[in-house]
Amino acid sequence: MQSFADFLGQTDAVGRAVAALLLAMSVSAWVVILWKGWVLRRAGRDLQRAVPTFWDAASLADGRARLAALDREKLLLPLLDAASLRPGGGTLETSGRLDSQLTRRLRDALHRALAHLQFGQVLLASIGATAPFVGLFGTVWGIYHALASISAAGSITIEKVAGPVGEALIMTAAGLAVAIPAVLAYNIFGKRVAACEAELEGFAHDLREMALDAQRVA
Repeated sequence: MQSFADFLGQTDAVGRAVAALLLAMSVSAWVVILWKGWVLRRAGRDLQRAVPTFWDAASLADGRARLAALDREKLLLPLLDAASLRPGGGTLETSGRLDSQLTRRLRDALHRALAHLQFGQVLLASIGATAPFVGLFGTVWGIYHALASISAAGSITIEKVAGPVGEALIMTAAGLAVAIPAVLAYNIFGKRVAACEAELEGFAHDLREMALDAQRVA
């Protein structure tokens, strides 16, 4: 840590800006990691409990009440609302066949639920892809700045070169330290989002079939 502090004291505004950028990327990544970890863990548990509980209900009203109590991320309730039968209202949305209307509404509700679960994934991917190069740029700039300062002093020895260069290499390590957690979290969260997506798609399909069966019986 002392070497990194020495590097910041010796470098110019560009080197400090790179260090500040890496710090901002690290803070942003960890905020998203902690938040998404909490959201996806809660969503996964709610889906495992809410879907079977809904189908065990004696009536649609009872099932809705059970979903309202268990669906804390509001992923399933919008799907249930989208599957409700709606009389024609003279609009393009209600002018098509019932199965087409149900498919459209359930698709839109599913997309909104997935957008909520996938929020922050782009940030993690971007940080994981760019942080090593930002750190490498900081290292290259730090080495250039250190060599320029040593050359201006008029005497170059291995001792004078090794210290500044070694301190500049810390920027590469900092870039990797920022990127690795972001990449790992992106992969783990992608797997969890895919599992939730499969559950939501299955629930949406079953709701569509239930609504069409109710219409045929009516």
